[in-house]
Amino acid sequence: MDVQENSNGVAKLEPIYNIDSDEFEGELEAESVEVQGDVNVEDGVNVEVEDGVNVIPSSSSAPLEPFIGMVFEEVEDAQAFYKAYARRQGFAIRTNHTRLSKDDKTRCAVDYVCTREGFRRVSRKDTDRIMPEPAETKIGCKAIMGIKKDGEKWIVNKFVVGHNHILLTPRSTSFLRGHRGVSKVQKKLIMTLNESGVPTRKIMSVLSKNSGGDFNVGCIGKDVENYLGSQRRKIFEEGDAQRLYSYFLDRQNKEPGFVFSMQVDNDGCMGSCFWANARSRAAYQYFGDVVTFDATYLTNIYKMPFVPFSRVNHHHQTIIS
Repeated sequence: MDVQENSNGVAKLEPIYNIDSDEFEGELEAESVEVQGDVNVEDGVNVEVEDGVNVIPSSSSAPLEPFIGMVFEEVEDAQAFYKAYARRQGFAIRTNHTRLSKDDKTRCAVDYVCTREGFRRVSRKDTDRIMPEPAETKIGCKAIMGIKKDGEKWIVNKFVVGHNHILLTPRSTSFLRGHRGVSKVQKKLIMTLNESGVPTRKIMSVLSKNSGGDFNVGCIGKDVENYLGSQRRKIFEEGDAQRLYSYFLDRQNKEPGFVFSMQVDNDGCMGSCFWANARSRAAYQYFGDVVTFDATYLTNIYKMPFVPFSRVNHHHQTIIS
C-alpha cells in the first residue's frame, strides 16, 4: 500500500480494490494534465495542443490550483480545469448545483463538488435488505469549486480544498468513474470485436495490450458493456431490426396472407419476432398433425436463436411452415 503526502499535508493512499467496481478507473503517470476544452484564464495559461487534446505542461506558469477570482472564458473551461486538478490530486468531481438567471433562464452559477460529497439516501427497501450493503461512496466531503457569471466571463467565487477522506494516487485516479471514458478509437475497435463475437472480457484484454496495461486503458469492462448496450438500443431505430420491420410491412402489403409480430422493449431493442407466409399457413392447415422446431440456430452478433417450424407433407418431404 503506497502512502504519499502532498504539499498541503494531505495523505495520499493507493488502496487495493476491484477495478471492475463502478467507482474506480485506470492510471495517470502525468508530466502533463489533459483538459477537455480551451482553458483561457486571464492570468495567462500556456496551453499546448497534442493530438487534438489541450495539455497544460507541469512546468508551465499556469496555476495548478483554483483560487478565488480566477477567470474563465466559458463554463466548460472551468469544469475541465477543475477536473484536471481533481485528477492530479486524487479525486473525481461532479456538478452539484446549477443556478439559472431569473431573467433569461440561462446559467448564472455552477458548483462542482467531490463525488464523495453528501450522503446516500436510505430508502425503505434498504431497511429490509438481505444482501450486504454496497460500499459507502458518499461521506459528506466538503471540497467544492463554485463559479458565477460576471458579464461574459466566469469567475471562481468559492473554493474549498479540504477532503474528509484519503485521496488516491494519480496512478489510481484514472479508475474513478468521473475520469473514465471510451475514446472514439476504442469504440470502433470494440464494435469490430463485438461483431466478430469476441466477449467483453477478451475485448478488455485487447484494449489493455494496445494501451500498454490496464491503467492506461481509460475505461473498465462495465464501460464497454454500457457502450455496447447503448449501441444495441439503437438497433431498432437505425439498424437491422428497423430494416426487418420495413421488409415485413412490404411483404404484408404484397401478400395478404403474410403475418408477423415483433416484441420491442422500452429502449427500442427488439426482443423477438415471429412471421409466417401464406404458403406456410396453408401447409399447416393440411399437414399440421406433427410440428417440430429447432432452436439451436444462433446468430453471431445478437445471440438470438432462429427457430424454424417444420413438418412432413403427404410425400414424406420436410417442409417449412
